[in-house]
Amino acid sequence: MHTQAQGLTRGLNARHIRFMALGSAIGTGLFYGSASAIQMAGPAVLLAYLIGGAAVFMVMRALGEMAVHNPVSGSFGQYANTYLGPMSGFILGWTYAFEMIIVCLADVTAFGIYMGFWFPEVARWIWVLGIVFLIGGLNLCNVKVFGEMEFWLSLLKVGAIVAMILAGFGIMAFGLSNADAGNAVGISNLFEHGGFMPNGIGGLIASFAVVMFAFGGIEIIGITAGEAKDPQRVIPKAINAVPLRILLFYILTLFVLMCLYPWPQIGSQGSPFVQIFSNLGIGSAATVLNIVVISAAVSAINSDIFGAGRMMYGLAQQGHAPKGFAKISRHGVPWMTVMVMGAALLGGVVLNYLIPENVFLLIASIATFATVWVWLMILVTQVAMRRSMSREEVAQLKFPVPFWPYGPAAAIAFMLFVFGVLGYFPDTQAALLVGVVWVLFLVASYLLWCKPRADKGELPLAQDPSQSHR
Repeated sequence: MHTQAQGLTRGLNARHIRFMALGSAIGTGLFYGSASAIQMAGPAVLLAYLIGGAAVFMVMRALGEMAVHNPVSGSFGQYANTYLGPMSGFILGWTYAFEMIIVCLADVTAFGIYMGFWFPEVARWIWVLGIVFLIGGLNLCNVKVFGEMEFWLSLLKVGAIVAMILAGFGIMAFGLSNADAGNAVGISNLFEHGGFMPNGIGGLIASFAVVMFAFGGIEIIGITAGEAKDPQRVIPKAINAVPLRILLFYILTLFVLMCLYPWPQIGSQGSPFVQIFSNLGIGSAATVLNIVVISAAVSAINSDIFGAGRMMYGLAQQGHAPKGFAKISRHGVPWMTVMVMGAALLGGVVLNYLIPENVFLLIASIATFATVWVWLMILVTQVAMRRSMSREEVAQLKFPVPFWPYGPAAAIAFMLFVFGVLGYFPDTQAALLVGVVWVLFLVASYLLWCKPRADKGELPLAQDPSQSHR
């Protein structure tokens, strides 16, 4: 049994970690959010996903360099604490927990909506309550049980996406469609209906707010490093494989969709995925999709509670969160943090009374702000780590960032550009405002609560990473 000094169990293998990352990133953003990105950018949305995917890959490689060098459960929160200072660690850790809560709220609400498809007479909040208790219970189990559950849920989701891509190519190659003949099928759909970039460069830029949300959650790979069986082997494999797979799923799915339907029609029948399956003559397309989307939502909530819980555990160890958050159950799980996440999600029950449907864009945009802020700080932390190392130490890195220093610099510039996008477009300005208020609130909290304690010597000192390794 591999156990860390802190008490967390190393029970996750490569398969678990890979599927947890897929589970966390591929949520309702792809199944329902993709339609709004297509409406903004038209077929050029494929470019937006490619550019966004390249930036996210750089973020993951920066995180991988640090996680392999020093695999701890607080992950990038602890790295920021060490290399940028305690305030940065505090802001990054709590912003990540905030991101996970926001995304979970979107997913639990979505779960309630999907269940309403089958049971319209049951109040939505009842489903939300049920799912919060179920997933909270799962997260209190041994980490290996959690990893196994996540593997099977994500496998169902990935299987559905692959089936949909293959069905789409089948329709194009063999004409397996039973739709009316008036709808041309093929690559020509990408260039007709106003051209490849019908809404110009402005439409492409606007879509980044939705596109970046679709990649959110992938950074959970770094969080798992503290509970991975062999982090130095497992983490690099997951980081090299997962971003490319997610990108491939997204690009192929949207490519197939836009070849089958003129892009202005996508999303007019609810989920784009229902359109493909009903085009194949599967009458129960909506039901099939419903099962998939429900499993997608459950798997994403499952991963997010894990990620936020482990981050709060790391924060507690640094004295940046209540001490109770660092308590470990006999199963090797920080149970207090799971309970806190469960309580936050019960807020989703209340919101289901209050929230109109259009709040989802706002929730997605706030989550985009938090996600991109986390990614930006991961990139800056990695730059700070490199600058603190001697040439010999850099040469010993087992999983260095590619294209150093130009790759990380380009990724940092892109993240700043996404903030500009959020601020420029009226639909997402509120999210940027919420994000800025949140960061200012954290700065004030740190100065009022943590800094006086640090000055008195009550907080644990930032560990030298070379000393904490294994």
